[in-house]
Order: sequence, then C-alpha cells, then structure tokens
Amino acid sequence: MKYALITGGSRGIGAAAARLFARRGWGVAVGYGGNEARARALVQELSQQGVPALCVQADVSDAGQVRRMVDNVLENFCQLDILVCSAGISHVGLISQIDEAQWRNLFAVNVDGVHHCCRAVLPHMLERKSGSIVTVSSMWGQVGASCEAAYSATKGAVIAYTKALAKELGPSNIRVNCVAPGVIDTEMNARLSPEDLAALAEETPLCRIGTPEEAAAAIAFLASDEASFLTGQVVSPNGGLVT
Repeated sequence: MKYALITGGSRGIGAAAARLFARRGWGVAVGYGGNEARARALVQELSQQGVPALCVQADVSDAGQVRRMVDNVLENFCQLDILVCSAGISHVGLISQIDEAQWRNLFAVNVDGVHHCCRAVLPHMLERKSGSIVTVSSMWGQVGASCEAAYSATKGAVIAYTKALAKELGPSNIRVNCVAPGVIDTEMNARLSPEDLAALAEETPLCRIGTPEEAAAAIAFLASDEASFLTGQVVSPNGGLVT
C-alpha cells in the first residue's frame, strides 16, 4: 500500500485528490490549515472505503508546524510515498494596490509552504531512496495573469522549484512533478462572477471550466508508478487555454 500526504487536502483539488487516492487503495493524510470539521468529515468518508486515513493540521508557512505534521503522519503510517503540495492562497488586484504584508503572505504560503513540506519529507524519502512529490501551481505561473501579478509570481516560483528539485533528487529515485491547472470550479474561483466564468469558458478551446476531479486525475497520474519515468514535468489541465 502507498501512503500520501496532501496539504490543502480538505477542499477543492486537494480533497478531490484525496478521494481519488483512497479509491486506488492508498492511505491518505489530509493536511488542513484551519477547518478541522471539514477535514475530519473527509477523513471519515475516506475511512469508509477501507483505507487508512487521518487529518493533520499545519500552517504550511511555518516550518516547525510542517515538521510536526510530517512526524505525525510517519508515526501513524510508518512510511510516506507521496507528497502533494496543494495548499495555496490567491490574491486579485492591481500590483499597486497589494501591500507588503499581502505580498509576503502569498509567498509564505504558496512558495515557502512548498519548500517546508518538501524539506520535511525528504529525510524519509532519501533514506528509502523512493518517493513522488507533486506540487500544484497554476497556468498563471506559466504565462502570468493581469491583476494577479503577485499570485502568478508565486506559482511561477513553484514551477522553477519543482524543475530544480527534480534534478537534485533524481539520482535518489525521488520524482518531482507539477500540476498547473487552468480555471477550475473551486472555492478559490468562487469569487469570480458568473459573467467572468462564462467569459473564461468561452476563451477555453474545450468551451468550459475544469473540475477538481480533472485536476486530481493529473496529480494521481504523476504520483503513480505509471509516471515512473516522468520527473521535472509540468502538466497543465486547462482545457487548451494555455498551450
């Protein structure tokens, strides 16, 4: 049996990935930041499928909390095969309107959070000379988005970090890949008006926005043995909006 830790695992793409992993018979640790009730409800749902499941709390911007979270997972599962870095926050607004605290918080969660999680799991994966890490970026990290310069910058950093770490860890048989979703029907995009969502769907060659399950399928593929010769790659389920 494989065991996975998914940060941001209680909602959106992370929760969809947790459900898919459980259906494949993998044990799942659901990482969450603040909503314990939602995380526990998901763990109960996963447990009903007959797989080991637990919820673990951490502010991913805090390295100490992340280390304790990973230690908790290893105490319960004894091994960790897969890390999915799905925790993230967004910000929309002109670059002239974002203040220093907002800028720093975006990087603390979206970039530092990925780094803290990777650093925390690496001693275990390096000892076993095995593991798969999947980061979650965004298509805006590939091409940038107007009025989302700060968010785009953090997601571009995640892509660069993924590619570099893949080269560093490849000799240790640890794969590192990235999923960069397009417009997905999640809480993060619920701030968009129906008109904005309709316009984005119209711009997308497949003429619709994506589902969390479609993004989760890309994560599960990269995490699986089916992708055993893939590392340092960016898979972007975006309906053709960015090519």
